[in-house]
Amino acid sequence: MKLTTIRHAWFSNIRGDILAGIVVALALIPEAIAFSIIAGVDPKVGLYASFCIAVVIAFAGGRPGMISAATGAMALLMVTLVKEHGLQYLLAATLLTGVLQILAGFVKLASLMRFVSRSVVTGFVNALAILILLAQLPELTNMPWTVYAMVAGGLAIIYLFPYVNRTIPSPLVCIVVLTALATVFGLNIRTVGDMGQLPDSLPIFLFPDVPLNVETLRIIFPYAVTLAIVGLLESMMTATIVDELTDTSSDKNKESIGQGVANIASGFLGGMAGCAMIGQSVINVKSGGRGRLSTLTSGVVLLIMVVFLSPWVKIIPMAALVAVMIMVSIGIFSWESLRNLRTHPKSSSVVMLATVFVVVATHDLAKGVFVGVLLSALFFATKVGRLLAINSTSANDGRSRRYTVIGQVFFASADQFNAAFDFREAIEHVEIDVSQSHFWDITAVSALDKVVLKFKREGTRVDILGLNEASTTLVDRFGVHDKPDALEQLMKH
Repeated sequence: MKLTTIRHAWFSNIRGDILAGIVVALALIPEAIAFSIIAGVDPKVGLYASFCIAVVIAFAGGRPGMISAATGAMALLMVTLVKEHGLQYLLAATLLTGVLQILAGFVKLASLMRFVSRSVVTGFVNALAILILLAQLPELTNMPWTVYAMVAGGLAIIYLFPYVNRTIPSPLVCIVVLTALATVFGLNIRTVGDMGQLPDSLPIFLFPDVPLNVETLRIIFPYAVTLAIVGLLESMMTATIVDELTDTSSDKNKESIGQGVANIASGFLGGMAGCAMIGQSVINVKSGGRGRLSTLTSGVVLLIMVVFLSPWVKIIPMAALVAVMIMVSIGIFSWESLRNLRTHPKSSSVVMLATVFVVVATHDLAKGVFVGVLLSALFFATKVGRLLAINSTSANDGRSRRYTVIGQVFFASADQFNAAFDFREAIEHVEIDVSQSHFWDITAVSALDKVVLKFKREGTRVDILGLNEASTTLVDRFGVHDKPDALEQLMKH
C-alpha cells in the first residue's frame, strides 16, 4: 500500500475519527452484552469479540470507517450450537467461519452481491429487526411491573434525549439513568451480573478445547457455513451503505478476507463470530468518522472501559438492555417498505415478504436470502421471457414466409418461441431472421433445432439469417439441426 494511501486511510481525519470512535465504543457496550445474552454465552464473549473484531478489521478490512463487532444476526445463529454443545464448539465454529470467509474473499464471491435485489435486502433487514425483537420476549414475560416501567422509561429516554443533547448517545444515557434508579431504589430486577461473569482482565490466546476429529467438523460445519454467509451478506450490505454515505468506494473482496481474519482472531481470544454492524457504522459516519482510526478507537476504548469499569457494568439492569434492543429493532426496520406494498410491483413485494417469512420461521437469515434471491431470479426470468415477439410475412407467391424474431430466447421463452411457427403451412421456403434477438442457453439452441427440423420434416427449406457472434458460437457448439442424421433422429421421436 502506498504511503499516501496509508496516510489518507489513517490520519486524514484524526480528531473526527477519535471522537466518533469513542461515541461508537460507548454505544457498543450494551449491544455486545445483549448479543452475548441472545447467543446464550457470558457477556465477556461478546465484549472480547467486539474489541478484537473492531481492532483487526481496522487494519485488514476493505472499507475504512465501517464498524464490525458482535452482532444480533450472528448471535441468533449460535443459540442452538451453544445450547447443545457449549462455548468451546462455538469458538471452533468461529475459527472455521473465518477460514470460509477468507476463502470466499480469494475466490471473489463478494461479486455475487450484485444478484441480491433491493427487495431481498429490505426483507433481510426487516426480518433481522423482528428476530431481535422476539429475542427480548423472555425478559418481558412473567416479570414484575417494575420491569415494564423501566423498559418504557428507557425507551422514553432513548427517543427524547436527542432533543436535549445529540453529542452523547441516548442508549448510553438510558443505561446510566436506569442503572442509577435501580441502585438507588434497590429494585429487585435482573441485572447483567446475573447473566454471567464479566471480564476482569485482557483476553488471552487460547485454542478451543474440542476433539480434532470428523465428528467435531460435522457439528460445527453447518453453523460455520451459515455464519460465514450471513456475516458476509451483512458486511457487504453495510459496506454498500457506507459507500453511499461517504461517496467513496470499497474493496468488497478485501473486506471479506478482513472479516475472516478478524473472526479467526476473535475465536482464538475467546470471542464469538461477528460482522459489520449497519447501525454502528451509520453512527460512526454521522459522528464524523471516516478513516480506519475511528474503527480502531472504538475497539480499544471498548476494552478499556469493560476491563476497568466492570463492577459498574455488572449492575446494569436487563430492562435497560431490552430497551436498547427494542430501539435497535425499531430503528433498522424499514417502515417505508410497508407503505410501498401498495405502490411497488407485486413481484418485489412478494420477494420482500417471502424473505421475511422464511427468516422468521426458520431463524436462519441465509435461508431467507436464498429464497428471496431465487424468487427474484424467477420473476426476472418470467418478465424477460415475455419480451419476445415473432412476426411473420408471406411472399406474394405464397410459397415462402419470413419470420422475424425480436427479443431474448432462453429457457423461460423457449416454449413461446416454438409456438410462434406454423409447421403445417404448405410452403417451400422459410427464412428465420434472428438479427434482432439473442440465444442465451442450450434450451434456446434446442428450441431452434426443433423449429428447423420440424420444417424440414414437412419438406420446407429453412434459412437462418442474422445470428450474432455469441449466438453463432453457441449454436455451432450445441446445435444439431445442420447435422446429417438430425432429421432422422427427429422422425424417430
